[in-house]
Amino acid sequence: MSSLWTPGGEHPVDPQGDPAAGVDPSPDEMSPEERQQAEEMAREMAAVQEQIASAPASVVVANHLMGFYELAAIHLSQQPPNMGEASVAIDALGAVVEKLPGRLGEAEATMRDALHQIRLAYVSVEKALRDDNASAPDPEGDGTEEAE
Repeated sequence: MSSLWTPGGEHPVDPQGDPAAGVDPSPDEMSPEERQQAEEMAREMAAVQEQIASAPASVVVANHLMGFYELAAIHLSQQPPNMGEASVAIDALGAVVEKLPGRLGEAEATMRDALHQIRLAYVSVEKALRDDNASAPDPEGDGTEEAE
């Protein structure tokens, strides 16, 4: 059996199975209520797309960058902190901010400050983890550390 990767995860695909399984019904197969719901969702999606298209790309990108910032902060605040995941979010934020100088509009200074602050937070959490590990009692109890 093969699988199909989507942003929602990996899904098994049975090539021998019913090709229509899991496919939404055509409008002819929908009840009047289902058709009305589908039409309303299509109108809402079109309105959202129009709203996004009318916004400057720099505003939309800045909004996504704040999502990276918040994602990093969430991972840093976990107990214990998830440094690897925080690093991915921080690196993504940095990659965009540093690759688009002068192109992020009014939000650019804020994004640069946010990047600086989250990098400082990462270093601070990393140092605290090192200090905690250094002061932790030796599990062998002999006061020596093994070389790695």
